Amino acid sequence: MIIDVPKFVKTERAFWEELESVVNRFERDPLTCLDMEELKRFHYLYARVSADLSKLATFAFEKEVRAYLEDLVARAYAEIHETRRIPHRFSPFEWLRCTLPHTFRAHILAFRVALAATMIGAMFGAGVMLLDPNAKDAVMPFRQLLGDPGERVAREESTQVDHLSGRKAQGAAFYITHNTKIALFVLSAGITLGVVTLILLFYNGVVLGAICLDYVLSGETTFLVGWLLPHGSVEIPAILVAGQAGLVLGAALIGWGRKIPLADRMRAVAPDLVTLVFGVVLMLGWAALVEAFFSQYHEPVIPYSIKIGVGIVELALLVLFFSRCGRKTRNDANDKRKTTADQNA
Repeated sequence: MIIDVPKFVKTERAFWEELESVVNRFERDPLTCLDMEELKRFHYLYARVSADLSKLATFAFEKEVRAYLEDLVARAYAEIHETRRIPHRFSPFEWLRCTLPHTFRAHILAFRVALAATMIGAMFGAGVMLLDPNAKDAVMPFRQLLGDPGERVAREESTQVDHLSGRKAQGAAFYITHNTKIALFVLSAGITLGVVTLILLFYNGVVLGAICLDYVLSGETTFLVGWLLPHGSVEIPAILVAGQAGLVLGAALIGWGRKIPLADRMRAVAPDLVTLVFGVVLMLGWAALVEAFFSQYHEPVIPYSIKIGVGIVELALLVLFFSRCGRKTRNDANDKRKTTADQNA
């Protein structure tokens, strides 16, 4: 094989430098997260630079270039094959910024199924209340929800004293304990191959749909949104993530079309389940604080517009976190490839 070595080196150097920049990122920060496109690019660069070294091995060229390529290929090989076994220091910030949203997106199908089960339940609950308002006794899980919504709103809005004075911390503790128990039960129900998890999500949707329609039919939609949205914008997604984890567990137990032993499947999903569980606990902790210190106060103490605005901001930030956090945009990856191509040209 005859090649123009100087021209070859000039053409390929851009790829060498790109691979070196990726390796340097890993060496500076072992907890660096790459999305799927970046991982594919890293593997491609490693294979290409290794091939370049093999091509140039039979030619007499600058020793510095050969030593540079040998060192670069060795470093890239170490990052791919060796550093995975080296225990890294756990970083809560990196876990929150990278691991949690990545894990959520890796099992997005399970989340969509959990969301669908809840939405179907909500429509069913609303339909039951619409067809038979007397079914409230059978649907509502708490006695305080059995009364007339209009009477409750009038009572809440006419309160002149802080009825939660001295009980906010106690209320927050109750909310986080109660909701965490429910979330863990939804998750652990995945051991039934996900069947009970789906039933629980459906029932949760039934209750939510019945409550919402009850207040809407009473003309208290603004109160309903101002009451539920500040904490519900985080609490409800937390229950859905718990359902997502339960369905992931159920799928691992079933092992559709996967010729992998059960023990290996469970070991594979265990880290993701732990990540999702801790994410749920954090979300429920925040929701409990908001519910105890903010959601239970209504007009004229806190205007509904402010409460609704806070809830919308929380929901938007949560969606942004799970959809974008820890991941570069696809345009960034395309720009990187375009830059390399321009350099080669």
